[in-house]
Amino acid sequence: MPLIIPDTLPAAETLQQENIFTMKHARAASQDIRPLKVVIVNLMPTKIDTETQLARVLANSPLQVEMTLVTMDSHESTHVSRDHMQAFYKTIDEIKQDYFDGMILTGAPIEQMPFEEVDYWPELCEIFEFARTHVYSNMFICWGAQAALYYYYGIPKHQLDAKVFGVFEQRVIRPHNPLVRGFDEVFFAPHSRHTEVLREDIEKHKELRILADSKVGPHIISTENGRQIFILGHQEYDKATLAHEYFRDVNKGLPINVPENYFRNDDPEDEILFRWRSHANLLFSNWLNYYLYQATPYNLDDLRDGKEDAWREAVGE
Repeated sequence: MPLIIPDTLPAAETLQQENIFTMKHARAASQDIRPLKVVIVNLMPTKIDTETQLARVLANSPLQVEMTLVTMDSHESTHVSRDHMQAFYKTIDEIKQDYFDGMILTGAPIEQMPFEEVDYWPELCEIFEFARTHVYSNMFICWGAQAALYYYYGIPKHQLDAKVFGVFEQRVIRPHNPLVRGFDEVFFAPHSRHTEVLREDIEKHKELRILADSKVGPHIISTENGRQIFILGHQEYDKATLAHEYFRDVNKGLPINVPENYFRNDDPEDEILFRWRSHANLLFSNWLNYYLYQATPYNLDDLRDGKEDAWREAVGE
């Protein structure tokens, strides 16, 4: 089944060239099926790249998914045109009366700043509160995961001595959890971050489960009911994303190490070893299937108009 996106979104052409099934809104509306409504809060400066990456993994599913893009009203994006933002993005004020099956909140290259010093932190806190009552299952990625763990549970992030940068083996700890169903015992995931959250801080909270980890720390964390999912790496990254980051910094004369286990023989002149794509697709399809399609009410409109009690009952609160 397809991903429903605006026809003129830049990702649409890329996905079509890759034979990934997308559908126009008019055609989707004529089908007797309710698309899963997923809101993506895109905090990355490279908006179009991130849109395309997430569209790929959301489209690789037998379910129909409708994607809504949200940006921070209190922060001006400088890496993409104003026309693009006005055409495809909404603000929290424009969606705060709506309900969604799922939300994805991305990372952002601001992890070394204290959370409260981020210019859009108050607005992000508003989104975290919105997610409690208007979204069934939330997936937070990298810095977004650290910010959500801090907001909801008071779990701090810690500065690393050296940047975690590369592709690392991850070990599945809870193989029977629906989110990692079908995973190999060991799989790969890209990481690119200067900070970490500690296992011992997570384990203080009985609501949280570490589903997968590695030598660079916890990778997938979830609540038992799957309403909150935290991904500390970047399972959604494209093959060349880490290479672009590496060569960008090299060309700027910035200090950066070669990403580990990414280029063959760790040689940036050699080929990239792309070995996390299948588990990325499986992670997102499991999320869509087990925590959205099989869990959320068919008619989200029934949960509007002051029916907060019905929503809380539906999400098990």
